Amino acid sequence: MSKVCIERITKIVRFIRQRGSASMSFLKKELEVSEATLKRDFDFLRDRVGCPLEWDRTKRGWVIRDDLAEGGRFELPGVWFDSSEVIALLTMLHLVEGVQPGLLEDHVAPLKSRLRSMLAEGSMSVRSIEHKLRLIHFAPRRVESKHFQQIASGLVACKRLYMEYWNRERKESTRRVISPQQLVHYRENWILDAWCHSKNALRSFALDAIQSIRVLDELAIEVSPKEMQEHFRSGYGIFAGAVAHRARLKFTSDRAQWVGKETWHHDQTSSYLEDGSYMLEVPYSNDQELIMDLLRHSPEVEVLGPPELRRKLHVLLCAAATRNSLPEGY
Repeated sequence: MSKVCIERITKIVRFIRQRGSASMSFLKKELEVSEATLKRDFDFLRDRVGCPLEWDRTKRGWVIRDDLAEGGRFELPGVWFDSSEVIALLTMLHLVEGVQPGLLEDHVAPLKSRLRSMLAEGSMSVRSIEHKLRLIHFAPRRVESKHFQQIASGLVACKRLYMEYWNRERKESTRRVISPQQLVHYRENWILDAWCHSKNALRSFALDAIQSIRVLDELAIEVSPKEMQEHFRSGYGIFAGAVAHRARLKFTSDRAQWVGKETWHHDQTSSYLEDGSYMLEVPYSNDQELIMDLLRHSPEVEVLGPPELRRKLHVLLCAAATRNSLPEGY
């Protein structure tokens, strides 16, 4: 057993399943092992795991005879994972834990326990490698757990929701009846996309701005997936709506090293100039989130158009410079 690699055993079974059969030469090349090692793995599969592994002359490769397996199909015992699958599952585990501490704990704790036990049945010790994966979350806004539970209940049951919502722009509380459509976790924060019955249109609501919420008995209306996609894909970031403008942005050659690898919008266009600077064009309807991204990259970005976007960024940068001006003698 010490000479048998469980990860390699898993790959042998996977290759045969994917291809229908696998030759010795193919497995030697893909797994980068000797024929003697593969024969030892085959013996382990047949003798220790009960795999109906046979050489098929017509296919000129090794096959798994499911007709000879108990239950009509051979499966590896337990749940075995190779290294990439382990990392993928651990990443999912850390993402779930970091969404917001405590928000989903009652619902997610059993899932986390199950994932760890599944991984423990595989080829590696979870505890020995879990510290090798680190995900850092930045500036998530706090969401009331009871609000999240009410929203989840309404979504699953397809029920309308009544909520009191704080409008940050107008600094006032509003009351709305909405038909929830989908929950979105975006840039560390939760957003609810819903049909607003008072506005008779699709709207997005930040969960941290919800003051109170309850599930109503009335059934929610459902917006088609196509309409949802058309509405939310056209805008920039979390802000939806029909495209009204297209920003033309020029990044310095130093900042191009990072921005050139980023996707700001699915319909963006980009190019590099001779001096190494980077040109990026993105469509937008609401410039609020775009402005935040431009401030984040200032002073390494220049807005070439439209003029109103350049003017707005200029005003904000001047205001920031004034607020952060150095006192005399500093």
